[in-house]
Amino acid sequence: MDLESILFTQGFGSRRQCRALIVDGRVAVAGATCVDPASAFAIDTLTFEVDGLAWRYREHAYLMLNKPAGYECSREPQHHLSVFSLLPAPLAARGVQCVGRLDEDTTGLLLLSDDGRFVHAYTSPKRKVPKTYLATTRHPLDDVQLAALRDGVLLHGETKPIAAAVALARGERLLELTINEGKYHQVKRMIAAAGNRCEALHRERVGALALPASLAPGQWQWLDEDQLQALRGS
Repeated sequence: MDLESILFTQGFGSRRQCRALIVDGRVAVAGATCVDPASAFAIDTLTFEVDGLAWRYREHAYLMLNKPAGYECSREPQHHLSVFSLLPAPLAARGVQCVGRLDEDTTGLLLLSDDGRFVHAYTSPKRKVPKTYLATTRHPLDDVQLAALRDGVLLHGETKPIAAAVALARGERLLELTINEGKYHQVKRMIAAAGNRCEALHRERVGALALPASLAPGQWQWLDEDQLQALRGS
């Protein structure tokens, strides 16, 4: 693939902007500056540099972000910053999307990708990918509430009760809840329907993929092959 196309597919601007980066001597491959936009390179294991920033070629972007509170999962946020402001500009420019959404005040594991089939696979209601949350509740948890969540609670606007796949207390006011759907404010509404109130919410797992303890709030990382396999096995 020619160098101009490589930069373009990786989100470094329009074709004209990518061409200018190359001609201006701001792009290097294997440590050598390349000023010819038509120079061709094998992309399988290609790593290049733009203004000293090392970037590996990837056909698709598969990412995880430890979402902090105060960010909206939207490119056009209404009241808070966008989660896309936490990513390098090339990732936002290449059309990375949130794989599902977390509320502004919900923290934790957020997947992002520019692979439409991947996004659809993990947001489709038919797939029923389990998602595990930790909820801090206003009132102490009890067996009645936990049983109601496991047996199913009726949410406003729904015709059938919705049951949690897992509902257990990790502490007096700390609830682990796993759901297989992704309805609007579902976890908060389920907790309210069970007779309590959600004060804070954190997503720690999607399918078999857990948020790494090493990934600090606001940080992101590429999904490696093991993590992608964990998702595919969900």
